[in-house]
Formats: sequence, C-alpha cells, structure tokens
Amino acid sequence: MGKQRKNRIRPNRSDPIAKPVKSPSDPELAALRESKILPVIKDLKSPEGKSRTAAASAIANIVTDTKCRKLLLREQIVHIVLTETLTDSSIDGRAAGWEILRVLAQEEEADFCVHLYRLDILTALEHAAKAIVDTLTAYEPPFTKLLKAQQRLVWDMTSSLLSLLAALAVARDEILDSIVASQNILRFLFRLVSTPSIPAEVFEETLSCLITLSEDNLPIGQAITDDLETRCYDELLKLKAGGGPGAVLACGVLHNVFSSLQWLDHSPGKQGACDAILVPSLSQALEQLSPTGGKTNGHGASSHSGIVQVALEILASIGTDLQNTLEKGNRFQVGPGNKTEEGWGGIEDDEEAGDADAMEVDGGSDDEDDKDASGDEDSDDDNIEDIEADMERVTGADDDVEEGSLDDLPTLRELIQNAIPQLIRLTNIPISSDDDISIQSHAFSALNNIAWTLSCIDFTGDENENILAAWAPAAKKVWVKTITPVLNSDNADLTLATLVTGLAWAVSRSLNGQTPSDGTQHRKFIALYQAAKTHGSKQDQMQDEAKVEDEEEDPLQGLGVKCIGVLGSLARDPAPIATNRDVGVFLMTILGHPETPVADVIEALNQVFDVYGDEEAACDKEVFWKDNFLKHLEDLLPRLKTIAKGVDKRKAEELRTKADEAVLNLGRFIQYKKKNPPK
Repeated sequence: MGKQRKNRIRPNRSDPIAKPVKSPSDPELAALRESKILPVIKDLKSPEGKSRTAAASAIANIVTDTKCRKLLLREQIVHIVLTETLTDSSIDGRAAGWEILRVLAQEEEADFCVHLYRLDILTALEHAAKAIVDTLTAYEPPFTKLLKAQQRLVWDMTSSLLSLLAALAVARDEILDSIVASQNILRFLFRLVSTPSIPAEVFEETLSCLITLSEDNLPIGQAITDDLETRCYDELLKLKAGGGPGAVLACGVLHNVFSSLQWLDHSPGKQGACDAILVPSLSQALEQLSPTGGKTNGHGASSHSGIVQVALEILASIGTDLQNTLEKGNRFQVGPGNKTEEGWGGIEDDEEAGDADAMEVDGGSDDEDDKDASGDEDSDDDNIEDIEADMERVTGADDDVEEGSLDDLPTLRELIQNAIPQLIRLTNIPISSDDDISIQSHAFSALNNIAWTLSCIDFTGDENENILAAWAPAAKKVWVKTITPVLNSDNADLTLATLVTGLAWAVSRSLNGQTPSDGTQHRKFIALYQAAKTHGSKQDQMQDEAKVEDEEEDPLQGLGVKCIGVLGSLARDPAPIATNRDVGVFLMTILGHPETPVADVIEALNQVFDVYGDEEAACDKEVFWKDNFLKHLEDLLPRLKTIAKGVDKRKAEELRTKADEAVLNLGRFIQYKKKNPPK
C-alpha cells in the first residue's frame, strides 16, 4: 500500500489582481505615482464615505491626462471601480465611478471596451439604468421635487451611461447584440426620450446613442415601434417635426428604423412612414446655416455645425438606401450595356461597384456593362439660363413639376425638391474654419450618394422617363453650380478634387449625353489625372522611405480611376469630335504606358468599350478608325494578360477579377470591331 500523502502547508494565496504594482522605471512617472496616484487610490478604498467620494471625483478629473490615466490603469483602477466604487452607498461616488469608466472608454482603444464587456460591465449598466428609470418614474418623491444637486447627479450618471453604451456598441457586434437584448437598457433609453425634464445635452446624447444602436439593427427597430410604455416611436415623430438639433437626431433614429424594417417608398410603414417624411426636416436644418457658416438665428456656428454634419450624413445614407426602393420598383434594369441587340455588349455581369467618397456610397459601376453614362455637349444647347429654368420647375416654390410624376417615389421627390438645393448651397460656402471644410465635404458626399444611385437607373426606355425628367434639371444645376466652380478655381486640394470628380462621374453618367460641359472641362480632368499621378508617386516614395505600413485605399476608387470615368462619360456620343478625340488619345496614351496602375488600365478599357462600342456613333469612324485605335488595342492585349496574371488574388481579389474580365472583354471587343468596320 502506498504511503499516505501528507497535506502540505501552504501560505494563503494572494489576489493576483491585487498584487503590488512595481513603480515605473521613469523617474517622472514614479514621482507622479507617489505624489498623485497612490494617495487617491488609497482614499478610494477608504472606509469613510466622504473620502471615497472625494477620491472618485478627483480620479474622474485627472483620468483625462494621459500619464495619470496610464498610471491609474497600472494600479488596477478598473477593478477597483467595478468592485467597489459602483456599489458605493453614495450616489456621488457612483456617479464619479461611471464618469471614470466613461473617460477611460473614450480615451482608450476599442479593446478597452471589449475588456469591460468581459468583466461583465453590462450587468452593472443594467442595474444603474434600472435605478435611474425608477428615480425618474417615482411618485414619492417625484423626480422634479428632488434638490437640483440630486437631479444633476442623476443626469451626470445618465450621461456617462449613454457614452459608455455607445462606445461598447461600436466595439464589437456581440456587445451590441447583448445591449439590444437587455430590456432594462432599452427601457432606460426609451424613458429618456419621453422625459420632459431632461436637460438638452443629455437628451441629444440619448438620441445619438439610439442612432448608434439602431444602425442596421432590426431588433431595436422593432423594439422602438412596439414600445407601448413610453411610445418612443410616437415621441420620435413629434421630435422630427419640432425643429432644432432634436429633430435632426430624431430623423437619424427614424431613418435607421425605417431602413431596418424595410419601410420604403413601395412598402411604407405606419401611416405611410418612409424616408420621405424625414427629408423636409433635414433640409430645414441645413437651411438654418447661413452662407458665412453661422446659424441664421444669430447663435454661434460651433454648436450648430455638428448637427448640420449629422443631417448631411443622414441625407447621404438616405441617398444610398434609395437604391433599395428603386430596386424594389424594378428601376435598376441596366443590362450588359447593349445599345442594340446586335451591338457591342461586353461581358454580361450583374456586379456593380459603387463610388465611395468620405461617407458610405453605393450605386456607381466600374464595369464595362453599364451604358447609362452621359456625354458632353456644347454649352449653347444647355446654357445656364435654361438650366435655372429647368431647376425652377423642379425645385421652385410653386412646384411646377408635372403632377404625380414622382408619386410612387416620394423620397426621391423630396430629395430633389428640398435637399439638393441646400446641398448645392453648402458645397459653395466660404471656407473659414475646419467646420466649414467638414460641412462642405459632407455636402459633396450626400450629393454623391444620390447621384450615384440615380446613375445606375436605365434611362434608355420610357419606364423611367418621369425620374429623368425630375432629376435632369437638378443634375445639371449640380454640374454648373457645384462641379464647375471647383474646376475653374484650380484648387490644389486633392481631397476636394476626389470628392468633386466622383460626383462629376455620377452626374455625367446619369445625364445620358446632356452634361452641360463648356467643351473644355475634359482638359481639366486630364490635367487632374496627371496631378494625381504625380502626387501618388511622391506619396508612395515618401511612404517607402519612412517605411509606413498604412492600410492602402481601394485602387478601384482612386482619383485617377474617377478622372478616367468622367472623361469617358464626357466623350460619349453626341460629344463634339474634338472632345472625343482628346479623350480617346488620352485613354490610348495611358493604356500604352507601362507604368499605368492596373485599376486605371481596367477603367480606361471600360470607357473605350462604352465610348466606341456603337459603330453608328460619329466618333467610331471619325476617331476610332481614323486614329487607328484598333492597332493600339491589339498591341495591348498580350501585355494586359501579363498584367492581369501579376495581380495577386489573395491580396486583391476584386482587382484580379476585374483584370481578368478586362482581358476577356478586350479580346471580344477587338473581334467585334474587326467584324464591324465603318461603312
């Protein structure tokens, strides 16, 4: 029989979290720790309530300082706050504890929120949220009868909870799902929306938090519309019509709800609810911004610019989501690009690639399959007076658009009549601050999203004639009032140039040969392409020297690709032969250059296929055949195959796919042109 094992005598194991923290090696940090950090940590653990409260408030004040924050984290401040401060008997201490966590979540990376989640922060949040709701709805004593200082503490804690919820929600999807699944948290948010006595800043934080939580989130959309206790949905509708920052933020929540529930023009929700009811309120918010960047009622611009940017972001999202409405209405029926059944059609491909500037942008296609892009015309055909007259019919106060022309698309009607005039105005505001630059950029992005969605509609038949009739005057005014001034200014800002070029591409595609170009603007885009290429080379060289490993932007969305797209649109029939030749020679030049980026080669070929795919167009005989473009394309084919094979599928799958398509399409295009010489 084996020996019986004797029990070993072991010392009590220390708490691994509470183990002593080594002093920093840096003398400055070590001194700061001794003088400032350790004393407040000691007081935070004090048995005396007043000391704990004072320490929590002091930490909440110093945690914004980077050095103090890092030292506090070394001292396990999060563990102390979660296990002791948030359960303190004093509401002052608890409020300070939540403020500490709020600042930490705000200042640290997203991983910190994941860390909090794993420490079960949501349970603490639920208890705090329930306590606040109980306080707000109590009869004895009613909340409004509490001392002002007590009310202020409740609102301070509420603000911290809202900020934490928003930070947690964006950190990881599983955290968002857990937040939305909590009835206590949803009840807390809905109660705040319907509480009359809530301070304005806390109310705006509530709506901002709801915007964050409700984006692409069906469960919370259903919860908002189903809520019977506070009738949150009805409150949001009232807010939407009330004006001011609350109206804009309420529109943001409602837009997310409509989107998640698929309440679209063809499938509206309660009382016909869809994005169309939001656009007037958002447009009104934009109208309050004066040409000098300030608010028209005399208040400063700093507090208003943020709300204006939110309104622009919502309009940009509405412009993108409009695609769903048009798809359900069978508006997106762009075929493989055929102008005639026997004509050049390219490769059949249903995939569409949108243009993305600053905001989420859907709609534009980089493929050779889309044939709804526009050409350039003489300015005599569409002078500014004609454009203004057309625009007045669409957006004028008397609303002279043909009655019922867009009755089945109320969101598009509201965008054209109310939003686009304000967006055009904001793209032209005088720039005197960073806020002005941001507002202008957001306005470009909103216009861009709307234009790209409309650029993918098939306007070749009669079924969408009413849409084109309403959109064309607005699009022409966008070109004249927004795009042309930037082109004429010779601005060296490539960020602005990228926004304008993406918008110009979308507008010219949708106008189908009616772009009000002055006949020289294509040269501006050729010059811009060269400037972008030079800038890109210098930037690449600087990054190589500095060994910067930043995430690369999508090559298919670069400024060079956009310039090529605009030029192809401006060169299409019935563009003047001179314009077409300038653009055609430019395209052949970059196709023949060995250092042209792959994405640029792909887009240049797409534009060649579209511009010269119709043998009936005047430019086919006068430019394509007279200038011997076919020989250039035949010489390109072998090199293009090599270029395509050189794109690594693992690193750039979409680029490789489009390169392979370009190879196949180029071979077919060459065969087609050989069989269809000019007559």
